[in-house]
Amino acid sequence: MASGNGSTNGSGTYFPNVDPVKYAGPDSRDVLAFRFYDKEAVIMGKKMKDWLRFSVCFWHTFRGSGADPFGRPTITRHFEGDDGTDSMENALRRVEAAFELFTKLGVEYYSFHDVDVAPEGATMAETHANLEKVTDRMLELQKETGVKLLWGTANLFSHPQYMNGAATNPDPLVFMRAATQVKFAMDATHKLGGEGFVFWGGREGYMHILNTDMVQEMNNYARMLKLAIAYKEKIGFSGQILVEPKPREPMKHQYDYDVQTVIGFLREHGLENDVRLNVEPNHTQLAGHEFEHDIVLAAKLGMLGSIDANTGSESLGWDTDEFITDQTRATMLCKVIIEMGGFQQGGLNFDAKVRRESTDLEDFFIAHVASMDALAKGLRNAARLISEGYLSRMLEERYAGWASSLGTQIGSGELPLDRIAEMYTTVHELEERNGKAHGTTSAKQEKFIAVFNHYIS
Repeated sequence: MASGNGSTNGSGTYFPNVDPVKYAGPDSRDVLAFRFYDKEAVIMGKKMKDWLRFSVCFWHTFRGSGADPFGRPTITRHFEGDDGTDSMENALRRVEAAFELFTKLGVEYYSFHDVDVAPEGATMAETHANLEKVTDRMLELQKETGVKLLWGTANLFSHPQYMNGAATNPDPLVFMRAATQVKFAMDATHKLGGEGFVFWGGREGYMHILNTDMVQEMNNYARMLKLAIAYKEKIGFSGQILVEPKPREPMKHQYDYDVQTVIGFLREHGLENDVRLNVEPNHTQLAGHEFEHDIVLAAKLGMLGSIDANTGSESLGWDTDEFITDQTRATMLCKVIIEMGGFQQGGLNFDAKVRRESTDLEDFFIAHVASMDALAKGLRNAARLISEGYLSRMLEERYAGWASSLGTQIGSGELPLDRIAEMYTTVHELEERNGKAHGTTSAKQEKFIAVFNHYIS
């Protein structure tokens, strides 16, 4: 078993000094062993691995260089045999290294952007040929290891032609380029048996409102989604189409601002039955909400398809993509997963990266292990909280008035506005004048927090 100091007796081509990560129990102090994630342990009728459905993302883990808006790359990987260039040889080597990492971590899923795994060519045809070759090898490795594709996506934001947007670009030829790339990426995802296909509108927004026709751009964004849905049906792809909200960065404003905005957009364009949301908490924080806000709202509205398991720093103004290690956040997230009955096709995808100062090879193993363990502990905490039911009973009591005869009448819409006003002024306002105040019952916020904290162990 790995000791956490790099002196191990592991095996493998790319990470010979790291053993497959095992469950060692809560008393272990090994940073390369699980203390709480026992994948076969049954929690509330499901195995932990089936509740959590962990996935490693390709871009941060295998293409991340430690660069940030203010600094050059700090991280090099030994499997980047020709100095990290985007060659086919390096692409195939990264894929081999990736599947070794997936199996040593014991995760059952991974995710990727098209250009993460295969180099872009001089033409779209060449790019497609590269993607076909690399995904042929990925398919072989999936069969050898049993690791599956959670979801794929097309990078519609990095290429210079997308500087003014992809689906929302003023030039229809750029829309066509993006549609072509989506087609190729969907084909690759279908070929690999992916459970979803994600749209993240990295540049689907604007930098200045004076040169932007927002309605035109949003209509074109919806048009791209409709084309993808139709193509999904044509090729028999059974995966879920997902949209990932983000408010800003790189654009000043992006049309998929947050969960509430995206759901409104989907309903406006009649897409709410075909599309679900891939929620990233760090994006939620950039929108000015608390970590759990978008996850809770999407789940309550039946629109949560998958989660990019990361968090951010409120002290920084950009998307820092940190691993989740905080127990309060992990428990809140897992509470949502249990309450919605688990994922259908999504999972917890580690869209997270080690810090640019963490340059040792073992650091990105440790980062994944620590977050998997934190979320496993959060799952155990949430299961106790839900099974005991104390918090849910408190919430039901707070909203009990809406289950009463009067609340039911209002909620059903059977009382018109004038009748509501008449009832209030003739009956309920009189009650208030006689000392029976309404609306001043304590919200018990401190009690709710205290009770929740009882389960953070």
